[in-house]
Amino acid sequence: MRSFLVSMLAMLAACSLMASAEKQKDENPKPGDHKAEAPKPKKTVYDYSLVDLDGKETPLSSFKGKLLLIVNLASQSVYHDQIEALNELQKTYADQGLVVIGIPSPDFGGEELKDPAALRKYYRETAHVTFPTFASASLRGANEIPLYRFLTDAKQSLPGGDIHWNFTKFLVGRDGLPLARFEVQEDPSDMDFHVTIENALAGKLKKKGDEDKDAKGDKDATDDDSDD
Repeated sequence: MRSFLVSMLAMLAACSLMASAEKQKDENPKPGDHKAEAPKPKKTVYDYSLVDLDGKETPLSSFKGKLLLIVNLASQSVYHDQIEALNELQKTYADQGLVVIGIPSPDFGGEELKDPAALRKYYRETAHVTFPTFASASLRGANEIPLYRFLTDAKQSLPGGDIHWNFTKFLVGRDGLPLARFEVQEDPSDMDFHVTIENALAGKLKKKGDEDKDAKGDKDATDDDSDD
């Protein structure tokens, strides 16, 4: 009887040790047991929407595969002649895939019409815009629309920070990622601007940061050759 009890106690002790070992194994998994979480896909302009002049929401994903030129408009600005230059860009390069996106805003000097009916009339009947033009929007401050939070975020988009004035232009590649930013002084009627658009349409224009990386890579390669 005594030997039987000893045997039972030994078996219980062994089972306890095995259970403890299994628990420790579960609590301390081997490296690689847990799969790494997949990185979140990079945001693009296709994740955002705008409201058109008639109050209908338009997802920017409807312009997938196009080269976009997103511009904040101001009909009462001294630079309002850029609207006609943008019209010409749209007419000239639409067949090649360019779409100008116009977003009126009174945020900069109050130089945009605030009445929605007057805004529609100006862009449709006075300026005769040939490119998609959307409802007036807030492009900075607490009420800044999500698209512009994205475009002005240097980590996700381009350097430059908040919009400084009217007719700031963002050139967005066919993949929905920003390529270049142009301030109000850079006139879309200038030949250099047209050349930039043509290069972007041909896939030859690289984002500023990517150009710097390529230049550094070329310099490093040259330095290596000179060392040989």
